[in-house]
Amino acid sequence: TKEKVSSGGLPAKLINGGVAGLVGVTCVFPIDLAKTRLQNQQGIQVYKGMLDCLAKTVRSEGYFGCYRGAAVNLTLVTPEKAIKLAANDVFRQKLSKDGKLPLWGEVLAGCGAGTCQVVVTTPMEMLKIQLQDAGRLAQSTPPPRPSATGITMELLKTRGLAGLYRGVGATLMRDVPFSMIYFPLFANLNALGRESAGGQADVQARAPFWQSFVAGCSAGSVAAVAVTPLDVIKTRLQTLQKGAGEDTYRGILDCTTREGPSAFLKGATCRALVIAPLFGIAQGVYFLGVGETVLGLLG
Repeated sequence: TKEKVSSGGLPAKLINGGVAGLVGVTCVFPIDLAKTRLQNQQGIQVYKGMLDCLAKTVRSEGYFGCYRGAAVNLTLVTPEKAIKLAANDVFRQKLSKDGKLPLWGEVLAGCGAGTCQVVVTTPMEMLKIQLQDAGRLAQSTPPPRPSATGITMELLKTRGLAGLYRGVGATLMRDVPFSMIYFPLFANLNALGRESAGGQADVQARAPFWQSFVAGCSAGSVAAVAVTPLDVIKTRLQTLQKGAGEDTYRGILDCTTREGPSAFLKGATCRALVIAPLFGIAQGVYFLGVGETVLGLLG
């Protein structure tokens, strides 16, 4: 399938990516917290599932306990989403010929986008996971409540900059395949919508919100479930504080060989429920042209 590629200004793409990230994360962060806690469970099962995890979190930590680590995410999701969406768009334009992009070009552009984003994604997820998991560990042995600044300073002091990039290999292993699945699938679903509306895909036509939203949700959920095993490995490797009797891993291979198959699907439902609306909202905002509107008002 060849898809026509539209052009647009980079500043607008960065604004769109940032706005989309902020809106999306605010909507789905509690489910992401449940995903992290479920993935880190070993041995004694504190939570039976997503709803049980959220109910116990609200009971023990209050409603805002569901948003532990959200400040880090909201601060860094803007550059992360902006880099991911803008990089994919730039790569698509560079790889296209006569305004058309073959499937291999779409996959390669997704690969490039996934690689670029880890610069921000790795430290963001590293900090977010420690803050999200603190409540689970407190169920058995109440530790001092961590802060993003405290964790950052401690990591820099003890391990240097590499401490913030712990698990970068696992993050690449998750995000590159995710983007290689997500972006081509989204682009083709979105083009189908445009074709059915006008008979032929229009290079300049911006897809309606519902179309971009549904395409983003569908592609996001498929890609999210496909890479869940890699997400479990990344989460386990990046978690610094372990509960009593929980394993510490030396690396990707060590984690893979010591876990049973069922462990690799932990949090798959949560992950689909997080990623689907996150990318649905992102693509909706992106294709509605919020960035272009903002720049137009400022201009």
